[in-house]
Amino acid sequence: MTQRRGRSAHHSIKMAGFRDDQKCTFPLQSIQDVVKLFRIELERGDEPNLALLSIVVGSVENLLTCNRYLSPRNETESEQNVKPNFPILELSTVEALYCKFESQIKGCVDVTQYRGNSYASRELVKKTSDIIWSSLTRSYCKDRAHLQTLYSYLTGNKLDCFGVAFAVVAACQILGYSDVHLALSEDHAWVIFGKDGEETAEVTWHGKGNEDKRGQPVCGPTAQKSWLYLNGHPVKCNRHTEVAALVSGINPSISATADSKELATLQQKLLWLLYDQGDLKNYPMAIGNLGDLEEINPTPGRSSPIDLFHQAIFAAQTHYANHHVYPYTYLGGFFYRNGQYKDALEAWANAADVIRKYNYGREDEEIYKEFLEIANDLIPHLVKVVSNQAIEAPEKAESNCLHDPQCFAHLLRFYDGLCAWEEESSTPVLHIGWARPLVATISKFPAKTRSHVDIKISEEKEEKVDDEKNGSVNRRHSHGRRDSLQKNDVKNEEDIVKTKVNGSTNVSDKKAGKMKKKLLKKISADAEAESVHQAKTQGDGQDTEFLHSLVTNYDPSEAPHPNIAALAAACSDNILNPDYLLGSGEPFSSRSSSSPSSSGDCRDLLSSQSNGAPFPGLTVEAMLKADSPALLTHGDGNDELGSTAEHTSVTLSSQKMTGLKELLLTEKLNTSAIQLQLTAQSQVQIVKRGRHSSEFDFVTTGRTTKRSRRE
Repeated sequence: MTQRRGRSAHHSIKMAGFRDDQKCTFPLQSIQDVVKLFRIELERGDEPNLALLSIVVGSVENLLTCNRYLSPRNETESEQNVKPNFPILELSTVEALYCKFESQIKGCVDVTQYRGNSYASRELVKKTSDIIWSSLTRSYCKDRAHLQTLYSYLTGNKLDCFGVAFAVVAACQILGYSDVHLALSEDHAWVIFGKDGEETAEVTWHGKGNEDKRGQPVCGPTAQKSWLYLNGHPVKCNRHTEVAALVSGINPSISATADSKELATLQQKLLWLLYDQGDLKNYPMAIGNLGDLEEINPTPGRSSPIDLFHQAIFAAQTHYANHHVYPYTYLGGFFYRNGQYKDALEAWANAADVIRKYNYGREDEEIYKEFLEIANDLIPHLVKVVSNQAIEAPEKAESNCLHDPQCFAHLLRFYDGLCAWEEESSTPVLHIGWARPLVATISKFPAKTRSHVDIKISEEKEEKVDDEKNGSVNRRHSHGRRDSLQKNDVKNEEDIVKTKVNGSTNVSDKKAGKMKKKLLKKISADAEAESVHQAKTQGDGQDTEFLHSLVTNYDPSEAPHPNIAALAAACSDNILNPDYLLGSGEPFSSRSSSSPSSSGDCRDLLSSQSNGAPFPGLTVEAMLKADSPALLTHGDGNDELGSTAEHTSVTLSSQKMTGLKELLLTEKLNTSAIQLQLTAQSQVQIVKRGRHSSEFDFVTTGRTTKRSRRE
């Protein structure tokens, strides 16, 4: 008992109260004062005090948003019309809340039970999360805004998903364990601890009914190919990155139509402070948040928003093997808002290329809504705007994105990524609500534009197709073997009948006769089917040999056979006289279009060359595309335009999109077939299994550390 009091007193002396340099910043009366406090905490030799900073941020956010009155006039106006009013935050208020949190944690956790190791144990992390969890009010909506700080916890016993995880890390810091840190995905948070952060543990929820997950490691099937856990590529925080997560989670919204300008400015200045110290270089989402803030309120002399968005993408590619989706959606949203629609489509296609690395599950609700908004709202609106511009300025219609093959390729790549996300998942993604906007969008691209896109199939998908073909061949072979086995069975049955007929058994002669007649009938039918099959096979072989001889023996320099020349010359003759069918005239009419040059025309048609140039028409594809026979020799009237148009290629890998290859390039789209292919359930593997006690039960939820969608 004495030892426990001594350990507790030691920690109390170390952690209780604030230092003089911290106290001198109070009262906090401006944005500069808050920035000064954060700079002191970040530049000190020791770790920044997470609990102190969380209480300060929460207090300021609460005073500038939740407790702020807006007149009806300001309610409908932008945040720029909200009168600036930074609150005054006294030291006594912050210190009281800090001491309350410290006493609660130290009063509930006996650290002497976990001594013997300088690193935190799973039992300690579980115990700490249980303390936070048991203190929360049960009757509140966990995905509301402004619930991510310790201020919300200490004043209302309310926290969101991220808030619980942050509170656990802050509590472990108060207990003296510096190895417990946050791990952040794009919509979830957990903790890492132990030497080099090798241990993981759930400490919060994502949806409802996940209390039993706390303390369990993040590994196995739960995290494999899951976007919620980034497939093993989360942001593993240190103390400074945890401060960045706290700042990135600030929510300036006062209402659905108004934001706090002061709070947004504070967030922007704090992010620049962290940026200058290099604390955001491995945190793509925080860089993206900073880019969004710079787009609204640019800081003179700082990087442009587009540079920041590209930095976020570079961080995701460098540190996390390109497993983060939101950096691309940040960039795509920026291009969309600025009317750079081709670049927006490319960024969204790149985002879909990332999501294809995962399998969709019901816990991926946030990213599902993100892609649904892009597919069903942003892209259709983009197409509508471009179409209206083409109507208003027809001379510029050829230069918009609907006439750009690369834009069509980006669109296909976007949906290919979504279809690949669906494959091997237990829950389907694309339903009719996705398919209809896609068909409407594709139909806006002219057939000429679509024809300039070379759709390729990935090598892996081609190998699967080859395997399926080989499987069909093997099935045919198995059918042959089965037929031979059936013949053997028939022979055995015949022997049995012979034995019975000869009297070696007690079966009656009448019954034996019936069996023999039945057997002979079956043998006769099999023989007839076999002879038909052999005749067909022989006929097919003869036809194939005949066609092969025509191809190999054809000589372009020789004159065609007289019969062929005569047939070609008489192609335009009227065989029956229409007047005769009406009751007058001769039955057959004379030649109406034969001429001495018919033989020469026929020779040109059958020759592989015409006027010294290769003849372009003798291909099946060209014959099918030609609207009239004249186009076989003279080509398409729009060929000059098509030859100058830009060609591009796109590689598809999902089974649904590769199945649409031919449908997408036809001149007239078969919308019903496209919708049926996109909504097919065959690519989803429905796995029915019982609920396990360690499994999540996910539902829709939000998290304030993820940015709010902007119009």
